Amino acid sequence: MDTLPGYHRIASGIEQARFLVAKNFPVDFDPDATLADLWGVHSDAMHELQRSEKSKRPEERSLLDLKNVIAARMLEDCNFCDRRCGANRMMRQVGYCRIDAISRYSSEFLHYGEESELVPSHTIFFSGCVFSCVYCQNWEISTNPGRGVPILPEEVARTISLRHSLGARNLNFVTPTPHLHTILRILAETTTNTPVVWNSNMYHSEEAAKLLSGVVDVYLGDFKYGNDSCAKRYSDVDHYWETVTRNFLCAYDDSEILLRQLVLPGHIECCTAPIIEWVREQIPNVRFNLMFQYRPAYLAHRHPEINRTLTEGERLRASELLGS
Repeated sequence: MDTLPGYHRIASGIEQARFLVAKNFPVDFDPDATLADLWGVHSDAMHELQRSEKSKRPEERSLLDLKNVIAARMLEDCNFCDRRCGANRMMRQVGYCRIDAISRYSSEFLHYGEESELVPSHTIFFSGCVFSCVYCQNWEISTNPGRGVPILPEEVARTISLRHSLGARNLNFVTPTPHLHTILRILAETTTNTPVVWNSNMYHSEEAAKLLSGVVDVYLGDFKYGNDSCAKRYSDVDHYWETVTRNFLCAYDDSEILLRQLVLPGHIECCTAPIIEWVREQIPNVRFNLMFQYRPAYLAHRHPEINRTLTEGERLRASELLGS
């Protein structure tokens, strides 16, 4: 299978990135309308986008403008992730992620350690997270949402152009969910034709999925757990399976997927096996990356069953499941 063909066409300059298409697609809307009315306009515009190639005049509002307005409204009763905490982040309230309206990034650089299709990848690592993974290898970043550089979308757009000129094949937003509003603002300022990669745990809400539709070119999604019990124990997250499978199905209908499954020690049968089976049955045409680089980090020592690396037998068993 030719993996990620749409992504490759954009990366090679044959096609436009989807955010640029949305940026040039005219939509007539009142920014002061109710959120319900704005969602109605958004739904109509997305249907029209699929069967139209019209471009907007400079003075017109665009589909990307509409997505930005909706995202800003959502900050007043935040439900970007499926925890749906309802914090008014515009008023400096915070929910589980402890992030107000100001997004920060801990680093941005050309990343050569991603999958071969992606490198070199312009990665922007956002601070904070909606999960609390006890084995997080980036815990210094994920547990400190106030750490890093406050984002100015115009400056980030200039950096995107610079990184692209230096060979970046894509724009890779890492841990993006709480920062959806900022990412849309960055894209509104960006003119560089580069594929957008949504590098996440796939725990965003249905409303967030609607805003991502027509913007994201590749969902680089972690599929961590094969059941809700393991998800709660190791990442403190509820209704995991329902949310993540829903979002993978939505992404499958909308764009392309590079799926990562980090194999956890002692969790082949309860997590890796059901994930592989579900993917094979529901979203077979994805790039599946079975990952064996787990190492006990952060608070993994509190859980003896995962406070070790994988055995060779576990690696072989997981590989057999994927290959069967």
